[in-house]
Amino acid sequence: MLREMAVAAISTSQLTKDYGAGRGLFDLGLHVSQQEVFGYLGPNGSGKTTTIRLLMGMIRPTNGSAHVFGLDCVRDAVEVKRKVGYLPGDIPQFGSLRGDEVVAYLGGMRGGVDRRHVRAIAERFDLDLNRRFREYSSGNKQKLGILLAFMHRPELLILDEPTSGLDPLNQQEFYELLRETRDGGATIFLSSHVLSEVEHVCDRVGILRAGRLVKVAELGELTRIRVHHVEVEFAPGEEVPTERLRLADGVEDLTVEGQRLRCTVHGNFEALLQAISGSRVIDLVSTEPSLEEFFLSFFGEPKPKALPS
Repeated sequence: MLREMAVAAISTSQLTKDYGAGRGLFDLGLHVSQQEVFGYLGPNGSGKTTTIRLLMGMIRPTNGSAHVFGLDCVRDAVEVKRKVGYLPGDIPQFGSLRGDEVVAYLGGMRGGVDRRHVRAIAERFDLDLNRRFREYSSGNKQKLGILLAFMHRPELLILDEPTSGLDPLNQQEFYELLRETRDGGATIFLSSHVLSEVEHVCDRVGILRAGRLVKVAELGELTRIRVHHVEVEFAPGEEVPTERLRLADGVEDLTVEGQRLRCTVHGNFEALLQAISGSRVIDLVSTEPSLEEFFLSFFGEPKPKALPS
């Protein structure tokens, strides 16, 4: 038992898929422990999907190796797939099959699944399994993909942009399902291009850019380096505390137009809120920049260009 627990859920060494012209995935060294929720974060085209396809044995590496629970992802690809619940970035098309027929077909390939468990997942996402796949909205197709990944209670879940197409309520339901699954003993590897998404559920985050892993961070560290664009509107006649804001820790790129102030905030909002305390504020809006802007802020321009992922 101790020996099994010591085996990483996912481990890669110098994992490379070189498509030429500096595109692909390069020298990936990654270690994901059992029962960890690991966020794999990067802009579209950074190599996230290439990594996942290598882990699933769908493509062969140019160099290096990848293992899932000690199994080689190329040599032992069939056994790896038995242990994994996989949600691809693009849900396969099941045409005129009803949702329950898709579940029965893929569940049969896995030797059967617990119908009560399937029904419980469908109900929590309000997914009608009696409808045909081609009649599903994009959100319902994503819900079916989630159900197919989770239905057999896998040891490892590999999820490629799992909340794509989900409304905010179903996103929250998905995050709760992830927590329950992790608490039940599973490991989760989740790719995303949304910084705030991984903060909901992940223990650690790997940051991928242009095919290279540039940082592995604990969640607390990610919170410290995150960035927000902030716009504050002060009440008519209210003096804007410009000088206090210029001196506030983490507040940068400050501009003032009349009663409206715009700035960038690095890390938490404590210093900003202290600087505007006592002022009459009628509106405050915070928006998360794209990952491209985030990476430009902290890592500079990318070097190689990766294939779309």
